[in-house]
Amino acid sequence: MKKNRAKKYGSLRRVLVAMRLSLLAFAVLVCLAVFGVLMIRRSLLKNAQETGNALARGYAEEARSNLTVYQTLLSYGTAFLQDRLNQGYSMESLCDSAQMYFDRVTGVLGEGVVSPFLLVGDEIMTVSGVSPTDIDPAYDPTQREWYRTAVEADGKVAFTGLYTDVITGEPAISVVQSFNGGDVILGFDIFTENFHFQADSLSLAHADSFFLCDASGALLYSRTGLNLGDDALQEYCNMLLEKITAGELDSYEATILDLEGQQRGVYYNRMENGWYSIITVPYCNILGDLRPFGSVLGLILAVSLVVLAVTVWREKKYHDRIDRADETVHVLGNSYYALYRVDFAQGCYEMIKSPAPVQEKLAPKGNYSALMQIAGEVIEPGAYAEFAKSFSLENIRRLVQNKVQDFGGDFRRRFGEEYRWVNVRVLFDETLAPEEVVICFREIGQEKQQEMEERRILKDALELAHRNETAKQAFFSSMSHDMRTPLNAIVGLSELAAQYSDADRLKDSLRKINNASRQLLSLINDILDMSRMEQGKVMLNNRDFDLRECLDDCLEAFRFQAQAQHKTLDVKLELEATRLLGDPERINQILNNLLSNAFKFTPEGGTVRLQVSQIAGGDFVKYKIVVADNGIGMSADFLPHLFEPYSREMRFAARQSVGTGLGMSITKNLVSQMNGELQVESEQGKGTTFTLVLPFLVSAMPLNRPESATPPETYRLEGRRILLAEDNEVNMEITTELLQMHDVEVVHAWTGKEAVEQFEKSEPFFFDAVLMDMQMPELDGCEAARQIRALPRPDAPVVPIIAVTANAFAEDIAATAAAGMNAHVSKPIDFALLCRTLGRLTADTDITADSAPTDLV
Repeated sequence: MKKNRAKKYGSLRRVLVAMRLSLLAFAVLVCLAVFGVLMIRRSLLKNAQETGNALARGYAEEARSNLTVYQTLLSYGTAFLQDRLNQGYSMESLCDSAQMYFDRVTGVLGEGVVSPFLLVGDEIMTVSGVSPTDIDPAYDPTQREWYRTAVEADGKVAFTGLYTDVITGEPAISVVQSFNGGDVILGFDIFTENFHFQADSLSLAHADSFFLCDASGALLYSRTGLNLGDDALQEYCNMLLEKITAGELDSYEATILDLEGQQRGVYYNRMENGWYSIITVPYCNILGDLRPFGSVLGLILAVSLVVLAVTVWREKKYHDRIDRADETVHVLGNSYYALYRVDFAQGCYEMIKSPAPVQEKLAPKGNYSALMQIAGEVIEPGAYAEFAKSFSLENIRRLVQNKVQDFGGDFRRRFGEEYRWVNVRVLFDETLAPEEVVICFREIGQEKQQEMEERRILKDALELAHRNETAKQAFFSSMSHDMRTPLNAIVGLSELAAQYSDADRLKDSLRKINNASRQLLSLINDILDMSRMEQGKVMLNNRDFDLRECLDDCLEAFRFQAQAQHKTLDVKLELEATRLLGDPERINQILNNLLSNAFKFTPEGGTVRLQVSQIAGGDFVKYKIVVADNGIGMSADFLPHLFEPYSREMRFAARQSVGTGLGMSITKNLVSQMNGELQVESEQGKGTTFTLVLPFLVSAMPLNRPESATPPETYRLEGRRILLAEDNEVNMEITTELLQMHDVEVVHAWTGKEAVEQFEKSEPFFFDAVLMDMQMPELDGCEAARQIRALPRPDAPVVPIIAVTANAFAEDIAATAAAGMNAHVSKPIDFALLCRTLGRLTADTDITADSAPTDLV
């Protein structure tokens, strides 16, 4: 009996021990589950904060971009009206010009988006869509917020806070700018009902909210599912801003209760002008998948007796998953021939994987300098210096500090006796190892390099899309610095011209603005040049020109750029015969491309040198043009590809520069067509030198021709009668004024249909020529030309019809010829070319008209 009791007692003890072990195992599992829930919650909240802040920055960036559009349009308007005042326009004419500008703004932004207005002294002269007589006579603009804002801004563009417009009674903000010594104020009223954001609607989940507030906290725009009135929403935003400014919402765990009692996370971005972009997300959206874990814990408590039985099974499944994960990591590791973990705090490495030759020389663990020394033995000598700088411990710490999680580039590494391309990456994840990074190396072939380039281009495009840039802004952001150079000159000289009272200085500024404008136009034509070059259709327009004037015109914009960027432009001109036969526009284009690249790749404080000298004399001369800089230079491997379209050298960097890559290809093609030579010498870190040799014929014309003199005219336009078909009011005014300067009588037609009707009802040979725009209402230019040619009258088949249009592609020119037009002049109009064309064609028409039967005339 004692044995049985002892046996029974031992069995019970074992049962108790088993139960205690089960309870202990259960407690451990519960603790692990709770810990897991807390970790998941922390991760979800941190990810939500990062995503929310990024989304708030995206909305803020779009709001800033929209304000930049209004600011740009306003600056253009003030410059336009100031120019009118400088020309002595009357107040009535100024108001007419302002109304024309308002119409152009409406055409750009759309009807009702903004309400422009003009104030002279303390009197509102014109308001878009509103007659000044409709404004309350007691209304004193000098007491309004927008007036005080404009005065305090002292000629700069300024934005007001939110206020109620006295005319419409609607909430609005104003963008204003004073000019003409502060006497005149031009502004836009921007109504908050017209605030729109192009951000992807999927960026905000159900019940998420977005608010845009001005610097004073006034609510400008909201997108929310909260069922609240305007006053309640404003009160809600005031509460949010109070907590934001107090720093109470900076933690990823910080929450608020909205006016419906719902717990929310708050994420925000403060713009440079003091506005706030605020995103609120319900906690149920952030932690929606976390609540089931509570039920799981309760279920575990209910089935505690089963936990021990299933532990072994779960452990086996767990180990199976670990094994599969290890296999997956092993497969991924096969993509890299070398993997190292680097502790940048301690300055040491741990070898995870490495080629056999390296393993023979390098210990599994050691000082990071030993790893860099081995790398120096196999990396191509020309690339190692940059590699050592990019992957030094100091640079790795900087990358980690700046939250750069993926950094790297391509270089060539020696494998045995040959060099092959390798990609190296530094990967960092602070949630796993805050003081460690992983450096991995893998081989890449030509196809893989192309894939990486395509991915980089796609990544850049996606980043632009996330910033919600408009199409126009995306266009300007993709343009190279070459386009900004003449644009800076135009803006700067326009501001200076507005301040000049001296006629000579004003004339000189206008001449420089015209030169910079033409330089800008030539850059826009680059893409057209590439298309024509591929088809062999680029023609040189050789004529008499002065090389010194050509060089001075080109250098004008770069002198402004050098001053603005704190760089030195060293110019040395040794010119003998300067009156030459050639194409000055193409020479200007070549020099612009070379100088633009020199400035682009020369750091602040650097020097760009231009030296021009004559190296052969007589009737046939040669000029050597040298453009040199002390910038970053180019690698020897890239130089053979420099003149290939779209080529761009890749460097170690977190972000590569982008651009079309057409400039040097166009330059090389133009030099070849001029029978010239173009050579380049470059060394990384020391700079680049382009040497250009161009041949010219010396012009027989006198060298010192007065600037006011013009070549002998072979045409006369006095007394001619022109039918001008144009639907744009500004273009109609400009063309009419310039034609009337030549004593030409101009008849207007605002649509293609009206042009046909005007011609049809006129007497035969009444019109000497027709200037036809291509894109007009009712009938386009080609159809209008066809209908004129088909009219049953003697002058219809012979009257000169000239296409005057911005459509300058080869297919557009072919379309105008097929429609029966005699010539094609592109916009912006070269009026000397237009007059020569009119003179030539109308002279031919005179012969035709004189020989026509008298019974038909």
